[in-house]
Amino acid sequence: MNTILRTFAIVAVAAATPSALAVIPAGYYSTLKGKADAELKTAVYNIISNFTHPTDANGYNSTYYGLSSTFQQTDLYPNSNRWWDMYSDKVFYAPSFSGLNREHSFPKSWWGGDTNIPPYIDLNHLYPSERDANMAKSNYPLGEVDHNYTLKFFNGVSTVGYPVQGQGGGANYVFEPDDVYKGDFARTYFYMATAYQNLTWKYTYMVSSNTYPTLSSWAVELLLKWHRDDPVDDKEINRNDAVYRIQNNRNPFIDYPDLAEYIWGRHKGEAFDPGASGSTGGEPELFTPVHDMELAFADVAVGKSAVSELVFRGQDLTADLYVTISKRSDNYEMFSLPVTTISKTAVNSTAGYRLPVKYTPTAEGEHNVRLIITGADIEAQYPTGMGVNLVGHAFPVPTLSRPVVEAPTDITSTSYVANWSVPQDETIDYWLVTRTRYVDGETIVETLESESSSLLIEGFDESDYECYSVKSSRLGYFSEESDIMWVRHGGVQGIGVDATQPFSAMAIDGGVRLMLSQPQSLCTIYDMTGRVVKTITDVTNNTEVSLTPGAYIIATDLCVTPVTVVVR
Repeated sequence: MNTILRTFAIVAVAAATPSALAVIPAGYYSTLKGKADAELKTAVYNIISNFTHPTDANGYNSTYYGLSSTFQQTDLYPNSNRWWDMYSDKVFYAPSFSGLNREHSFPKSWWGGDTNIPPYIDLNHLYPSERDANMAKSNYPLGEVDHNYTLKFFNGVSTVGYPVQGQGGGANYVFEPDDVYKGDFARTYFYMATAYQNLTWKYTYMVSSNTYPTLSSWAVELLLKWHRDDPVDDKEINRNDAVYRIQNNRNPFIDYPDLAEYIWGRHKGEAFDPGASGSTGGEPELFTPVHDMELAFADVAVGKSAVSELVFRGQDLTADLYVTISKRSDNYEMFSLPVTTISKTAVNSTAGYRLPVKYTPTAEGEHNVRLIITGADIEAQYPTGMGVNLVGHAFPVPTLSRPVVEAPTDITSTSYVANWSVPQDETIDYWLVTRTRYVDGETIVETLESESSSLLIEGFDESDYECYSVKSSRLGYFSEESDIMWVRHGGVQGIGVDATQPFSAMAIDGGVRLMLSQPQSLCTIYDMTGRVVKTITDVTNNTEVSLTPGAYIIATDLCVTPVTVVVR
């Protein structure tokens, strides 16, 4: 483009064409008109970063691990109960989620793994994935694999290997999806780099913190290429509409494919215009919630509560909105609202209004009621009120077995797979893995989550040795913590009391008894954070040590592998 034309383009507003058949609410993108570059990207952020989601007392965890029912609305082949998995060609059928993971296509470790912030449960980047492919993908960035080297993983759809020159952002490996899904992943990453442009990234393979355009230059080049080569298709359009009905926000890079070019590509510097579908001409418009949508709650035990926030956002409303829970259902008393009136000013604002709806079941089972929204601006379209279906599931208080920690597998110099088990008939939402690393005399403790009974642990080369223990979780309740499994370089590991070691320990009232095959000169007792609780010199057989209730790690000068004991 020559200088004169380009100067004109910066001033003029170029119209964009929305995806065919997409159900875009009138006025939803109106605030994007006339904006360019960083201002345009931030305007998109203001629209999509605010969405409806559960905010139960246990964070987002229980909601995330109940997503298989939600995925049935977003990730099934048309007119089929087969899961649509973009990571493998294995065939899985709903409602079973066995063999699949709920994959954060934009790795959660990149923002530090916090499970209590919106990206953790944002459906716009969550997809069902076959477990082996999910584990192989790990937290590697997207990229093109260099086939001149041995592949780390390939299943016919997903490829993991060394990146071609200039890609990877410093990562050892990259994940390359099948050609038919490259555009899907590109538009997902455009969404994430915009919806969460305010986050500070722990890993910066493809992104940079708090700086336009968020995506690094090599990532922009790659994603735009995939975006252009694999255009938006019916799968993405239908999924985008389904996500909107569930959480009340959309992926604008599916609705307006050209939008990516205005923020990162060929139309940088030009002003964006969403066209007729982006403007209501000053008419009152309620973008969210969506009539007849379903507001789901995290699974909850009887007697406990779960909360979901329903986002109200619109433009040019002239009157307040009124909300009430219909009494036509026997279950209406299990649901409650903190207010009955929502200010038009709040709904018209950029942030909108978040209405917390509380679900406190008094009996087991599925409970459904109707939330009714009325107001002068919507009565013409909904004479009896706009309706939102509230759906909650209540279960008995769970009884959880103590997990049995098992020896790690696939031990390498840099990683290993932690393993454990519980009875097969026990329902678990997720496992909480406590990893304790010992590095140059320093103890580093981190908590990880896993939805299967194994977890790939990376960064093993950064520790001298380490250990892990596990708790299971269901409905916000936790099991007793497992024993500790020690992992050492060279594959030497141990658990609990080892008969081959010079001593063992047993819990007694108020402490422990040390049983030694021979006197030892030093015994050190640690708590589970690695803090030294007691140091004892000249220890003999049947020495008793007073300790408060808790779990402890005990080591002696002659013991290769420490032992673990729980004092009650």
